[in-house]
Amino acid sequence: QVHLVESGGGSVQAGGSLKLSCAASGYTYRDNCLGWFRQAPGKEREGVAVIDTGDGDTYYADSVKGRFTLSLDNAKNTVVLQMTSLKPEDTALYYCASKHFNCMPRRWRTTGDYGAWGQGTQVTVSS
Repeated sequence: QVHLVESGGGSVQAGGSLKLSCAASGYTYRDNCLGWFRQAPGKEREGVAVIDTGDGDTYYADSVKGRFTLSLDNAKNTVVLQMTSLKPEDTALYYCASKHFNCMPRRWRTTGDYGAWGQGTQVTVSS
């Protein structure tokens, strides 16, 4: 069973930066998809950024491209989401998520495909 442990998050003013980390354990497959989703109050959970642990292919939501960077430490099965130029609309509960095999360009946003989720960490951006 895959277990995800999140750290980071917090509160920052608009334009600031934050970092989220997620450590995964319990993988039984070599290639997995690991990354971050977020959910704002009253909104559906949406994909932010994910990465293929096998080949490093990374996928980003259009709303965060150029501002967020997802990196992978394969030896530690850990991903780090570096968030810069944060906006109030980035405020949400951020969840680490993982699924077996590749992220797949056309399905990486599909929350139902992800079998493992972290507990969530709050990111609040004030204007």
